[in-house]
Amino acid sequence: MPNFLIIGTTKAGTTSIYRYLQQHPQIFLPKQIKETNFFAYENQEITFQYWGPPPSTTLNAIRDLTTYQALFASGEAQTAQAIGEISPYYLYNEQAAHRIHHYLPQAKLIAILRHPANRAYSNYLHLIRDGREPHQTFEKALAAEPQRMAEGWAWDYYYRDMGYYARQLTRYYARFPFANIRVFTYEAFASQPTNVLKEIFSFLGVDDTFEPDTSFRDNVSGYPRNRALQRFIDQPNIAKPLIRGLVPEKWRQKIATHLRQKNLQKPTPHPATIAALTDGYRADIEQLSALTKQDFSAWLHD
Repeated sequence: MPNFLIIGTTKAGTTSIYRYLQQHPQIFLPKQIKETNFFAYENQEITFQYWGPPPSTTLNAIRDLTTYQALFASGEAQTAQAIGEISPYYLYNEQAAHRIHHYLPQAKLIAILRHPANRAYSNYLHLIRDGREPHQTFEKALAAEPQRMAEGWAWDYYYRDMGYYARQLTRYYARFPFANIRVFTYEAFASQPTNVLKEIFSFLGVDDTFEPDTSFRDNVSGYPRNRALQRFIDQPNIAKPLIRGLVPEKWRQKIATHLRQKNLQKPTPHPATIAALTDGYRADIEQLSALTKQDFSAWLHD
């Protein structure tokens, strides 16, 4: 079983962090699946009413303990100093903190948080990229959120609600020692990835002088310039098995990331929309600073 988890949040660089941590010789992360979502859905049906128009993806989730434990049963896992997994929905899910504490009461937990209004917009662009968001403006998608939540849409569409980090982290601080939880910001990671990774390595008790290749970023969001190319990159097709046999995985990832970034454009959100969202998060951001003993007030002035 893992001895550390990265619990969130979505659109905060966790896919890139997964790739970077995999490079460390003393860290084990499952290669079969990045997000197990086990502690969100153990022995539970996934009952979201809407994932987006076809072709859409449903949530990957391992729901039984035996299958979950098997991910960490290899010799490679057993000899690693830090054994973990990354499921960014754990932060938002209301049952995950309890389940994690039940199975892993001594686990080290890492949360990567992003300016909540910017996270919401990036989340929106992510679904636009994947063809899953029917509203062509961020403002209309935000206006639709209360009805979507009432109708049981997938959490991906809870742009505003997923940004109340203090409310979410309170569940973890209520169960785990303060020293077992580390909170980093996406902003620090994006500007100085090596420094943040060094702190993560130190927290996990592994060699913090190791420097992974951070020259690539995964899972970026935006409006596709060419939707056919986007579908080719992100969805199964007959060419991919052929490419898999010819190109090593490391280079496949780099090529896909490069093509995706070149194909995506990121329009700037309306400043008034971001300002209004940020103001709505004000009380939660102030509570977050008190809860974590870290200063997040810069988010209120960006």
